Amino acid sequence: MVTQIELGDIVLDVVKKDIRNIHLSVYPPTGRVRLVVPERMKLDTIRLFAISKLSWIKQQQKKLRDQERETRREFIDRESHSVWGRRMLMKLIEADEPATVQLRHSTLLVSVRPGTDEAGRKAIVANWYRQILKTEVAPLIATWGPRLKVEVRGFYVQQMKTKWGSCNPSAGTIRLNTELAKKPKECLEYVVVHEMLHLLEPTHSDRFMALLGLHYPTWRESRAKLNELPLADWPSASSTELDQQMG
Repeated sequence: MVTQIELGDIVLDVVKKDIRNIHLSVYPPTGRVRLVVPERMKLDTIRLFAISKLSWIKQQQKKLRDQERETRREFIDRESHSVWGRRMLMKLIEADEPATVQLRHSTLLVSVRPGTDEAGRKAIVANWYRQILKTEVAPLIATWGPRLKVEVRGFYVQQMKTKWGSCNPSAGTIRLNTELAKKPKECLEYVVVHEMLHLLEPTHSDRFMALLGLHYPTWRESRAKLNELPLADWPSASSTELDQQMG
């Protein structure tokens, strides 16, 4: 159940869970604020904590407002697109054959049938992003599974509106945002490891943070890089979670 706290012009969504620590998060693109708190924490205590963090919340909201946004893409010739953190110029070719997408040096070569509209071109490129992401994720899971002593029974890639990734501990599966194919590969690895660890520890508990620090000690640097990159302005824009874990 979600309740809300209003602090001036800032509204915080409050969710109670069986956890020990408070997790304060600010989500793009609008700076929505979410507090996940221990089940028995009283509302007055939650409000006092939120007031003590108002400066941090406003700072994060300003950072999100000021963060660079990707311009709307039309999927036309000589348009700029990101692939694994690198800028590529799209070369659009019309040919009476099945659509293809290829990387050639700094060029994203997209071949479509004559008359393919913007929605069609977008779908072709989006499907290609899904495929290259799947290709990278499989070996990462194979590598990290034995290290973490965790079994991933399946993974999915899809456009996600509020997260870079998620997991289902009971099913042993993870989901990843297709936008990750635009980010540096180290960001993808961080998200994969993060979600795999959630199969061992579903919440952002002390144990989870300890496991993350043990197995992926540079996670803060990777998360910072992910957060600093331009946010997508697609209808299914991904979000970056900015956690402040409190003891």
